[in-house]
Amino acid sequence: MRSEFELAFNEITELRALPREVVLEALQTALVSAYRRDTGASSAQRVEADIDPSNGRPRIFVEKEVVESVESPRTEVDLERARFYEPEAQLGDMVMVQVQRTTKKFGRIAAQTAKQVILQKIREAERNSLYEEFVEREGDLITGTVQSVNQSMVTLSLGRAEAVMPRAQQIPGERYRPHDKLRTYVLEVKRGSGGPQIIVSRSHKHMLRRLLEYEVPEIYNGQVEIKNIAREAGYRSKVAVAALQDGIDPVGACVGMRGMRIQNIVKELHDEKIDVIEWVSDQEVFIAKALSPARVNGVYLDDDPDSGRTAVVIVPDDQLSLAIGREGQNARLAAKLTGWRIDIKSVTEAVQDAMQNLHSAPLADLEKTRADMLSEVGRIMEKKAGNRTVMPEEYTTLAQFADLVERRLLEQREMKRRARMEEINAVKSTLPQGAFELPIDVLELPESVLDALRPLENVGEIMWRFLIDESSLQRLLGRLAGEAFPQLQIALDRVVIPEVLETKLEETAVAEAVEEEEEAEEAEIEAVATEAPADEVAVQAPAEAEATPDVDEAPAAFGDEPVAEPEPETEIELPPVEHSRPAREPVRDDADDYDIEEDEDFDPFDDENVESKRKKKKDRQKRRQLVFDEKSGEVVAKRRRKGRRGREDWDDYLD
Repeated sequence: MRSEFELAFNEITELRALPREVVLEALQTALVSAYRRDTGASSAQRVEADIDPSNGRPRIFVEKEVVESVESPRTEVDLERARFYEPEAQLGDMVMVQVQRTTKKFGRIAAQTAKQVILQKIREAERNSLYEEFVEREGDLITGTVQSVNQSMVTLSLGRAEAVMPRAQQIPGERYRPHDKLRTYVLEVKRGSGGPQIIVSRSHKHMLRRLLEYEVPEIYNGQVEIKNIAREAGYRSKVAVAALQDGIDPVGACVGMRGMRIQNIVKELHDEKIDVIEWVSDQEVFIAKALSPARVNGVYLDDDPDSGRTAVVIVPDDQLSLAIGREGQNARLAAKLTGWRIDIKSVTEAVQDAMQNLHSAPLADLEKTRADMLSEVGRIMEKKAGNRTVMPEEYTTLAQFADLVERRLLEQREMKRRARMEEINAVKSTLPQGAFELPIDVLELPESVLDALRPLENVGEIMWRFLIDESSLQRLLGRLAGEAFPQLQIALDRVVIPEVLETKLEETAVAEAVEEEEEAEEAEIEAVATEAPADEVAVQAPAEAEATPDVDEAPAAFGDEPVAEPEPETEIELPPVEHSRPAREPVRDDADDYDIEEDEDFDPFDDENVESKRKKKKDRQKRRQLVFDEKSGEVVAKRRRKGRRGREDWDDYLD
């Protein structure tokens, strides 16, 4: 027959869904706390508890010192009893000895302490168990029951835990009522004081990915791959899929027989329209498919290093509104899906632009080489301007002319791109190659600036743009550009500077330190001169002052020889000075790495001294900047000099 302890123990493990080891550890911890509370044992004294799982009999062991005569039974034990537990125990050793008293002798306060510890440990173990359970389901779908609905969030019951769905993660236009069953995507699981905080979503694009994996066996088995998803929850989504196995139609597999598979997903997402598109490596074809259901006449790609990737798309006049979509939705989703900025033009709009720019460089020879086509296009455009009917073959002629013009313009852009790339590569060749392997995180910049620069991927990409294309950095930084540019300059100087430039920077920093010290000395001399009376101030070399002793004290120092008195016109009377200026220390070679705390004359308790040193160091760093020299074809470091020196604003370090 099982004991009462075993029955209660099993009930707790089953009710709380906890392992037996966790509950047993909580009981042992509670016994230790109760013993300390009952006996007033010190926290430094080691106390352990052991419970027999079969009958629930507890045993408590306490660390005691082995002595000849026991004076304090709570902390001491005699040698004979100590060797019963530790056969090799000697006098002065610390031995774990079992306490003879039972838990029935614990007082009311100790029992209450044990109860609180048990409940606390079990609740903590339950919270950890729930967190471990749901953190493994992060990024997966889960079904919950709506508990409450308010303006900011929806609370869902997941059984032993609760989840919240913020308003931003809800599908616009969808209504939720208590006790409704909802299928959601586990977006994030965080630890909380009252248990795991589970955030779910129905508007995230990965929810559509999971629904496709559950509904389409080919995707789940790896025969069809989802390349990308562009989604505007509640309205429209575009999914690019590709077949990884020959003989499989990826679009047909996702749509299913008579559209059954995709219809199940559409119903789950509140009648959201879903376009399934086959992914192809040819970007022109892929962009044309991404704009479906609109038909496309031509796609012209321009991968500019400054403005980014842009695709000019020509569509028939009757397909323009369909290609753009309601409020630009179709074009916006196609741009997200393909990663290209899409500029959509109708055939008529492209022809009108070409006719206005016939005298420009790429189209100037069309009047000679394509005179017949130009006259035909002019006639069709006049016919269209007069609101007369334009035949389909005439639209075909306009489309051919628009294609010819766009390809001419594309060739011109390609030539400019090659020239620009040659310039960029020339600058990159002068930069240290290791900079292109450094991640952006090595720069000592605020987190907001690092997030804005993260699309550039490495430090080298930032360096060449900082040298010849600051406008692209300003676009990336946006409103942060004003404050971030000086910080970025200092961070680049610290992280990646070529060895030659680094030596020059050190030499220049030393010169700057010498100049600043000289200026400080001049200011100090002027301050002393201002404080002393004008008729008492005179100039004397330090060597002469030391060599000329005082007349009254001379006999004691020089014996019986008389001392000649100085002439009246050369006599110098110095004003009383309480302290003299110390001799200037030699300038450190590592002026850029100067640490104010290592300065012997530095007073750490003088706030003005600390702030002055730091300000000078910061000003020296701000006056330094990396600049690309077009004459030499190399990157040089320049610093801004002060205006009173009568020099140019910037001087090269590499003179």
